[in-house]
Amino acid sequence: MIYKDILSQSNDEFQENKKLIQKFKKSNHRELDQSFHKEHEKVFKSIDCLACANCCKTTSPIFRDIDIKRIANKLRIPIGKFIDLYLKIDEDNDYVLKQSPCTFLSADNTCDIYEDRPLACREYPHTNRKNMYQILDLTLKNSHICPAVSKIFTNLKPKK
Repeated sequence: MIYKDILSQSNDEFQENKKLIQKFKKSNHRELDQSFHKEHEKVFKSIDCLACANCCKTTSPIFRDIDIKRIANKLRIPIGKFIDLYLKIDEDNDYVLKQSPCTFLSADNTCDIYEDRPLACREYPHTNRKNMYQILDLTLKNSHICPAVSKIFTNLKPKK
């Protein structure tokens, strides 16, 4: 199945996944983390992020102050200029990219600042972190962006 088909399936299953999220919120948090982490490892053995890069094409990470400083330093430009050129403040008062796709995404889906990329990029899609119960709503949103998250949901559904 190609990545666009996986995302289309995720859109078709949105209501089902939303109900699944409600069950997850009531479940044992440690077991939920273990389930997500196990599926994360399994799914990412078959997903090639460079073949997709949909996250980089459609969304913006949050840029923390330390990310901004590190990337500006890497680009050898003042922090203020980096902010002026690339960032805006969103409705949550966070720095995010002014545009999509990401300015630093190359034509071959590699990242021009990969070694210095923001923490949010390093951790995306966040399906291997602790306390998954805290970000289940975000994870559901990410199932429309990331084929890996969509597959994780599919794998976590009770077998019929």
